Amino acid sequence: MTTTEARPTDRKPPELVDMSWDPITRIIGNLGIYTKIDFANREVVECHSTSSLFRGYSVFMKGKDPRDAGFITSRICGICGDNHTTCSDYAQQMAYGVKPPPLAEHIVNLGEAAEYMFDHTIFQDNLVFVDFCEAMVKATNPGVLARAERTEAPRGEIHGYRTIADIMKAFNPFEGEVYKEALKVSRVTREMFCLMEGRHVHPSTLYPGGVGTMPQPTVFTDYLSRLMRVIDFVKKAVAMNDDVFDFFYEALPGYEEVGRRRVLLGCWGAFQDPKVVDYRYETMNTWGKAMYVTPGIIVDGELVTNNLVDINLGLRIMLGSSYYEDWVNESPFVTHDPLGNPVDMRHPWNQTTVPVPQKRDFDDKYSWVMSPRWFDQRTGDHLALDTGGGPLARLWSTALSGLVDTPYVKSTGHSVRISLPKGESLPETTLEWRIPRWSNTIERDRARPYFIAYAAAMALQFLEEAMGMVRAGETKVFENYEVPDEAIGCGFHEAVRGVLSHHLVIKDKKIANYHPY
Repeated sequence: MTTTEARPTDRKPPELVDMSWDPITRIIGNLGIYTKIDFANREVVECHSTSSLFRGYSVFMKGKDPRDAGFITSRICGICGDNHTTCSDYAQQMAYGVKPPPLAEHIVNLGEAAEYMFDHTIFQDNLVFVDFCEAMVKATNPGVLARAERTEAPRGEIHGYRTIADIMKAFNPFEGEVYKEALKVSRVTREMFCLMEGRHVHPSTLYPGGVGTMPQPTVFTDYLSRLMRVIDFVKKAVAMNDDVFDFFYEALPGYEEVGRRRVLLGCWGAFQDPKVVDYRYETMNTWGKAMYVTPGIIVDGELVTNNLVDINLGLRIMLGSSYYEDWVNESPFVTHDPLGNPVDMRHPWNQTTVPVPQKRDFDDKYSWVMSPRWFDQRTGDHLALDTGGGPLARLWSTALSGLVDTPYVKSTGHSVRISLPKGESLPETTLEWRIPRWSNTIERDRARPYFIAYAAAMALQFLEEAMGMVRAGETKVFENYEVPDEAIGCGFHEAVRGVLSHHLVIKDKKIANYHPY
């Protein structure tokens, strides 16, 4: 549901224009938007989003050795392949009944923390800021730029820019200081990632049961030296974002409506606690709540649940307007979960993918994308969660749950406090992300640099614990296992852009069903 302003009563005769954008290249050519726009009344009258790409992983994964799942599914995405590998390994570990050694969990967490820092930096500073840079605003709204030139930057003592316009100039593509520095930071954080996971973006050292990373002391000190090089950039980024976004709210009344949605957020959790996680389904609620990013479903600002068992059982895959046959009359793969709870036929464990290519018809079927939903038992609604809420959902869920309490990150019930140590030029700093009034474009953007800070802060903890283990001689990073004849598993993780789950069914030691969402 999209929240819009009330329609004015003095409506003009409509001037309908068909407009489409296909392909949208930021989605590697897989997204198309088709609209009818009433320019006289400034309204989008009709809108359809489509995807012309059939991925088919759930089809060709069948019959394969389940141990290959992580390597295969990392190819689903050229951006967040490591998130898929991690999530697949989580699902496999549940199916195999194996718990990786604690040091392996820290290595995975450090790799994923570096990925969040890398991706959010390059996305925010090299893609998002094009919309807020001097060159763009000068061409589209010169009055706003003139106001920015007269507006002092409230946090100038942190980031070093005197006015809002100075920050916007630093955002200019290819020329601005922030744009160019962000590219350097992205390189450093990618190096941090490769120290832990071997290769970006398709990891070479992540396996079910542990990792292949050699846990030498230099691996962690090399990571730490790079992390300390970017700590001050993270502090500056948060301050610049806050200054610019607060300015846009003030300079353009009504801008809060841009991208505003009903608060329907989903977060599947990230960063396992090695002391708690055992990957058993029976204990999933316990180790899910011990994650250093708390899972949760938020409806209209209320935390509905942070129980991963409830989150799992509520998943529904609807056909929507997609080119597939229904599978509800097929035999289910899983009738009950390991706790005895009934599993719905539209749950990913039971989904059967039967593609039916056909001509696009906006009155019927027009996309290769199905419609994942979460079933709210309180109301009977199938909720279209903002599953791409990403950092906003992660911070919101963690803040409301109030469970994370570490030396560097603490959730308060209404905010998240992030402490970063002294860097090369800036002192020790505590940042606080507070739950916003809206779920809109600016708040989704604002949450991104705060989560970079979150990932950096948690990486410090993971490093301290990992180096302590190595110094104590605890260097085991892999636990052996056997592939069972029959088993089920599910993995929950946060890809950089939002929620990620993998569901696995094994029969005769082979994959019988596999669904990544």
